[in-house]
Amino acid sequence: MNISKLNTEQQNPKTVNIDLMTTEEIITVINQEDTLVPNAIAKEIPIIAKVVDRIVEAFKMGGRLIYVGAGTSGRLGIIDASECPPTYGTSPDMVIGVIAGGKRAITDAIEGAEDNLQQGKQDLVDIYLTNKDVVVGIAASGRTPYTIGALQYANEIGAVSVSIVCSKDSEMEKISQYTIAPIVGPEVVTGSTRMKAGTAQKLVLNMLSTASMIKMGKVYGNLMVDLQMTNEKLFKRAENIVKMATGTTDQEARQALVEQKYNTKAAILQIITGLRGSQVTDLLEKHNGYLRNAIEDFHSKK
Repeated sequence: MNISKLNTEQQNPKTVNIDLMTTEEIITVINQEDTLVPNAIAKEIPIIAKVVDRIVEAFKMGGRLIYVGAGTSGRLGIIDASECPPTYGTSPDMVIGVIAGGKRAITDAIEGAEDNLQQGKQDLVDIYLTNKDVVVGIAASGRTPYTIGALQYANEIGAVSVSIVCSKDSEMEKISQYTIAPIVGPEVVTGSTRMKAGTAQKLVLNMLSTASMIKMGKVYGNLMVDLQMTNEKLFKRAENIVKMATGTTDQEARQALVEQKYNTKAAILQIITGLRGSQVTDLLEKHNGYLRNAIEDFHSKK
């Protein structure tokens, strides 16, 4: 493909003289271009919603969400995946980021890694991809061979295949079952897709993981009730979450967390229902960890 035809490789007429601008003018035009990103994503909301529903279906079957990409796209997938365990208490293998060139490529540019179509498949073979999984290929151009190889393999074994691209009629769109394509227009610096395209990809990934976790019952109201308390800030956050969910005092929130072995959902359920010990965790387990359903079940039997 002639990359000069790609949306992501076009020259932005607003910035052809950016090297002559003042610092404030440069920052202003970058900011102005960034404001175009949310509207481009808004046009993709219906397809994003469909993908979220497929991800939730996969999770409920024991499947995984797997992000695949090269360079900036791969790094964004790894960031989103790595933030799920502390935020939502997921196991590290529930949401996975796979990047061309392996772990070293997270911080270093691994030249040529993105051109290896076969390695895209092999890296999914290595993590034992199954037909229960959802594979999300991320590439601004929609033509990265490594990511295409991964999507092709996902299709071969019956996994759900999704593309996040910023170019129209891309190769990845032709391969994947679902395509999310926010067209953000030419970059401020021509071809620098870590900018608007990267921002669009990051926002879409936020939507996919956040909405999926909400649908999996890991949010009560707008509170993250499955967070992992791995430092002092998060211990305090858990206390605040229990207080906000129940209207209780600092002392009672802290006591409930201790009694429920720092399980935030269980602490909330204990305070709201008055149940203790395993009665609380048994009720949660009955409802597969959906706190709201457990609370409604308790009240319906009173």
